Amino acid sequence: MDTPRTATLRVPGAHLHHEVRGTGPVLLLIPGGSGDGGQFSAVADALADRFTVVTYDRRGYSRSPLHGPVHDDQRLAEDREDVHRLLTHLTHQPAHVFGSSSGAVVALDFLARHPTQIATAVVHEPPVVTLLPDVTDLLNLLDEVHHTYRRSGVDQALRQFTGAIGLDVPSVDEARLPAPLAEVRQRVRGNLPFWLEHELRQYPRAVPDVDALHAWRNRLVLAVGQDSREQFPHRATTALADRLGVPSVAFPGGHLGFATRAPEFAERLATVLGRG
Repeated sequence: MDTPRTATLRVPGAHLHHEVRGTGPVLLLIPGGSGDGGQFSAVADALADRFTVVTYDRRGYSRSPLHGPVHDDQRLAEDREDVHRLLTHLTHQPAHVFGSSSGAVVALDFLARHPTQIATAVVHEPPVVTLLPDVTDLLNLLDEVHHTYRRSGVDQALRQFTGAIGLDVPSVDEARLPAPLAEVRQRVRGNLPFWLEHELRQYPRAVPDVDALHAWRNRLVLAVGQDSREQFPHRATTALADRLGVPSVAFPGGHLGFATRAPEFAERLATVLGRG
């Protein structure tokens, strides 16, 4: 396994930590929620023989510090433009882009605004609940989780969130984890307050530009987890597929399949991108 090439890109208001593995067409992996690029390490390693795989930490998370105040109404646009800047820095060719959860919301917005930079956008379970009939109930739930965070802290809010949506977060004996994985978990844990304050409520309220996406639907793959059928990110992705008149594509595992079933997930992604 090659050691990832690590670099930092200065962008307006932040620095972006990113790592590059392998050779071939560029494949950028956009993390979601409180995650960072380290959560994709196993997938990136498995694909480095077929792609130049780029992982990164979104601004405000882990190793990508902000240099100023957070403006919630601008964060999605900033995330989108960070993808634009990162890809412009790394390649002159259209790139493959994969995003999961909140990262999938970013990928959708990027495809709508910068379609010529994308060869294929694989969008895995974006929580675009504005497309669902029970949108009011879901947004109220997210607001309640935020109130719990403010009142009772991270742990209580996380239990409420995962319990309410049925998200299966596997338990891990951190004492037995290899040091790199333990570091990732520690960083993700440290990211939770930022996610709960600045993303939990905001990104699900994003309204996809269906008209723009429809024009570029031949470059879009809407991915859902085989094991997450009843969860709202899966349902929202299916609703978007119906709006665009495209099929959804099943990937191994659930909402966190890239972490819980990384080898199979990586092969499915390679197949979807024509390099399986």
